[in-house]
Amino acid sequence: MDGIRISVLGMGYVGLAGGMGYAKHGFKTIVTATTPSKVENLNKGIPPFYEPELEGLVRTEVNRGMLSATLNNLEAIRQSNVTFICVGTPSLPDGSADLGAVEAVAKDIGIAIRDKDGYHVVATKSTVVPGTTENLVLPIVEKYSGKKAGKDFGLVMNPEFLRQGQAVHDSLYPDRIVIGEHDAKAGEVIHKIYRDYKNDKEEPVPILHVEIKAAELIKYAANSLLATKITFANEFSRICEEFNIDVYEVMKGVGLDFRINPMFLNAGCGFGGSCFPKDVNAIVALAKKIGVETPLMDAVLYTNDIQPMHFIDIIKETVGNLKGKTVAFLGLSFKPDTDDTRATRALPIIEKLYEEGAMVKAYDPKAYYKFKPLTDLPIGYMDTIEEALKDADFAVVQSDWQEIREIEPETLKRLLKKPIVIDGRRSYDPERLKKAGVVYKGVGWKNRE
Repeated sequence: MDGIRISVLGMGYVGLAGGMGYAKHGFKTIVTATTPSKVENLNKGIPPFYEPELEGLVRTEVNRGMLSATLNNLEAIRQSNVTFICVGTPSLPDGSADLGAVEAVAKDIGIAIRDKDGYHVVATKSTVVPGTTENLVLPIVEKYSGKKAGKDFGLVMNPEFLRQGQAVHDSLYPDRIVIGEHDAKAGEVIHKIYRDYKNDKEEPVPILHVEIKAAELIKYAANSLLATKITFANEFSRICEEFNIDVYEVMKGVGLDFRINPMFLNAGCGFGGSCFPKDVNAIVALAKKIGVETPLMDAVLYTNDIQPMHFIDIIKETVGNLKGKTVAFLGLSFKPDTDDTRATRALPIIEKLYEEGAMVKAYDPKAYYKFKPLTDLPIGYMDTIEEALKDADFAVVQSDWQEIREIEPETLKRLLKKPIVIDGRRSYDPERLKKAGVVYKGVGWKNRE
């Protein structure tokens, strides 16, 4: 299609979900990784992480010959004429983004296109602070290629807006495409890739062309605002608890305002994952570096840090002294439908439970193998929900997978020593559990009787 061949440097959620989408839309795509087993498995149609529907779609595109993987960045770049940078930008100790992987692949791009004929477009998709693409990627590629940006190769910033647990949907049916362009020709090449994409209403996707730094900042602004909405709901949950009001009723009323909408107004244990904590910290660190105060973002991070301990307070107020008690802990990933445990609220909550003298039997459909290396605590990792619930003193819900949401009240009554559920995600209808004889407490509901 239009002679465009794509290389994607990085096989994480962004790189693989995006690469699968490009392949499905008719562009031959090669994805790179640094781990041999990941490459080997992907070429068999097996992705390196869990995401709903991803494995089936990856297998289809691999079998069609549209998607493949390699360990060799140079090989992938030379076989393509558009390269997406999709490597990680994790947090450094001061909160700023670690750009080491971006520098490394920018060097590879420069080396690969040095003796390559034709115009090659370099697209940064990794989340990077304003100025990174032009002040870091551009000079490195120019240095190692001996070529000039805007003349011999194109440069764009094309941020991703994927939700983990919904990455397949969001890669195939985005609600907008942002193209930050150094030169118009490069922007048009990227525009061609997305021109046939539609949203989930089968409508053409809006494509916004902006300058590169604006595209970089749009990503941070979007994630910071979403994190703020979550934090807003969490702060109001504490007020609601004191007035015996259901925070979910309050947020439903707030979310019906078309200016606000209900998305990301669900109170809970706090936000986690690979984006919100990292990106808010990075923008705060950047602002500090350039002398800009960010009291709102500072408060978002502070409130998110204390929310797990507020959940512990609800647990203790419900069941009393935790010493010697066994907790059925349901959900270890930072959210359902993903095996990602980065910044999961499960970790500080479980650490505090052990500090208070409790023991934990944990269940998660996909994430236990990623959670286990995070702590040396003697957690019992159960293979089924029933094993986690059996003979536990009470149950705690941290990540509301569908399997967890579908637990019947009679199952809770039959397996728990006492039918008590402390819910960090509003997984259940409190009134239904109450009528069935289950004690239900949770964020924004702890005092309701």
